[in-house]
Amino acid sequence: MNIQQIHVGEQLRSWRQRRRLSQLDLALEAEISTRHLSFLETGRSQPSREMILHLAEQLQIPARERNVLLVAGGFAPIFPERRLDDPALRAARNAIDLVIEGHKPYPAFALDRHWTVVASNGALQELYEGVAAELLAPPVNAMRLSLHPKGVAPRIENLAEWRAHLLHRLRQQVDLTADPKLVELQRELLSYPAPGLAQAGQNDVVVPLRIRTSVGLFSFFTTTMVFGTPIDVTLAELALEAFFPADKETADLVRRVSAKADSLPVT
Repeated sequence: MNIQQIHVGEQLRSWRQRRRLSQLDLALEAEISTRHLSFLETGRSQPSREMILHLAEQLQIPARERNVLLVAGGFAPIFPERRLDDPALRAARNAIDLVIEGHKPYPAFALDRHWTVVASNGALQELYEGVAAELLAPPVNAMRLSLHPKGVAPRIENLAEWRAHLLHRLRQQVDLTADPKLVELQRELLSYPAPGLAQAGQNDVVVPLRIRTSVGLFSFFTTTMVFGTPIDVTLAELALEAFFPADKETADLVRRVSAKADSLPVT
C-alpha cells in the first residue's frame, strides 16, 4: 500500500513507536494532552497542518517524510525537492564543489541519502585498484564500493572494524528515516562475507580506514558535513564526506603520490 494512502494518524503513531516514545512522552514534548494525541492517532480528530509539522519536529522526521505526512493529512507538501543541477541550487552546488575540490589531494565525496556518490574530487585513484568495473559505473554506491567482495573490501586491513562502523551508521539512518531502499541496502550488505570480530587499534581515537595499495598503506579518518538549515529535500539529504590522514605516514605518502601524478604529462 502506498504510504500516502495510510491515514496521517496511523503514520504519526508509527513514527512515535519507531522513536520508542509512549503517547505520554510525545504529548509532554509536544505540550499537548495525551487525549488529543490519542484522538489524532486513531483518526477521531484531524490534525491541522501546523500540528502535523509540530509533531514531525518533535519526532525528528526527515523533510521528505514530512511531505508524506502533509499529503496524507490533505495538505500540500512544503519542502521542495530539486535536482542538484537545478539553477535554484547553484549556490549550494558551488559550495559543494568548493569544499570537495579544495580538499585535494585527499578524497572527498558528496553523497545522497542512499549513499550514492553525486560528486567527487577524484583524488587518489590508487584506492580503487582491482575494483570490479560494475561497482565503479554510475551511480556508484559508497557502501557497496567499500564492502562488496569485488570492491575495496579485500584490501581493507581493518575490514571487520570498518564494516561494523559503516553498518552502524546505516542502521542509525534506517531507524531515523524508515527508508525501504536503505533497508534493502542494509540487507544486501549483511549478505556479504563477514570478517572476524572488530578490534580497534590501541592508539586509535576514531575508526580509521586502512587500505593497502600498490603504492603503500593509506590510513584515513573521515568527517561528515551537512547543510545547516536546508529546506530543500535534496540538500537536507546530502552529506559531504571528507578523508583526512590518520597518521604522518599517510600524509607523506599522499604528498609523494600527488606530486608524482602532477608531474606526469597531460595526454
